[in-house]
Amino acid sequence: MKHARRAVSVLALISALSLAGCAENYSGRSYGWYDTRQPMTIHRGVVESVRHVQIQGTQTGVGAMSGATVGAIAGSTVGEGSGSALASVAGAILGGLAGNAIEKDATQRNGLEIDVRLDNGRLLAIVQQADEAFYPGDQVEVLTAPDGSVRVRHLRR
Repeated sequence: MKHARRAVSVLALISALSLAGCAENYSGRSYGWYDTRQPMTIHRGVVESVRHVQIQGTQTGVGAMSGATVGAIAGSTVGEGSGSALASVAGAILGGLAGNAIEKDATQRNGLEIDVRLDNGRLLAIVQQADEAFYPGDQVEVLTAPDGSVRVRHLRR
């Protein structure tokens, strides 16, 4: 019984660490290794409007699998024989549902939908993580990467 509880604790810790690694960064200030040494096109413009949005969390299955594993092990410590098997199955189902919900919540981000009127007259709506404040009238630069991803940053002078 003592070893089973220790195993559940270790698996819960591993699950939490796994979920932390799943969180994607949609910040205008954050760059991945794949962004380095890649030319980006810069267009200047003015912020027309800003709206707060939610960037939905990811559901890779890691949370569900981790939760199911922890739930099955925890359930297997309950009862004996077929009761233990049923508790293990129930634990796996409930743990999987809980793990999936935890992963989704842990990877959800507050975002901004930023409408930018480019100097050439084109209007763009760009969604990125809300880690920097933008207001109507702000002069900004819109950076477009070779993969088509776009980010907004304040105009540097």
